[in-house]
Amino acid sequence: MTVTVRLFASYREAVGARELSLELPDGTSVGQLLATLAERHPRLRDLARSATFAVNRQYVSADALLRPGDEVVLLPPVAGGAEPSAGPKRFEVVSGEVSPAAVSAKVAYPGAGAVVVFTGVVREFSNGGRPVTHLEYEAYPEMAEEQMAAIAEEIRAKWGLEVEHVAMTHRVGRLAVGEVAVAIAVASPHRREGFAACQYAIDRIKGIVPIWKKEIGPDGAEWVG
Repeated sequence: MTVTVRLFASYREAVGARELSLELPDGTSVGQLLATLAERHPRLRDLARSATFAVNRQYVSADALLRPGDEVVLLPPVAGGAEPSAGPKRFEVVSGEVSPAAVSAKVAYPGAGAVVVFTGVVREFSNGGRPVTHLEYEAYPEMAEEQMAAIAEEIRAKWGLEVEHVAMTHRVGRLAVGEVAVAIAVASPHRREGFAACQYAIDRIKGIVPIWKKEIGPDGAEWVG
């Protein structure tokens, strides 16, 4: 059978390709596919120990069996739904500047007593204290946007807020110090649930959304996971 493999961030660099077409025996699992790739590309071996997997944009375990035509994505540790056809797109991965005000405008409604906005910006030092000149973000955009929508559904289940009152935009590409990387807006009747939902959203983005960050500074570059 033939499957398509998509690679991102450090895995893409290790293999030297964004996409591969592989011929595999019937009954091959995702884990066996990874082992095959690691055998062919030794740089992938250590990196892939922390891999997670998606098949056709759904997270799966390593023992999931593949079928002909599947799209398999090997997901490095991240830097840390379906959209209605009408109205603004509330869950986005973009390559241009992010406007927190524009993201906030997507969620405002007459019953909102609070609109809480989180803005994540590029800072000049990494968590480890290394100087940073700029960042490079890379994403699997189709799945990233679906996962953002899934986070909004989780927020609805936890706080009773409508999905239409949550919006998230994340930028990819090269970002200089001080530029906005992500903006999240939550509109709610009262501030308490708005603050809680906004913090929940950024924590979940860093945990499950396939977006990767590379820190570049005077002493080199490193993917953050």
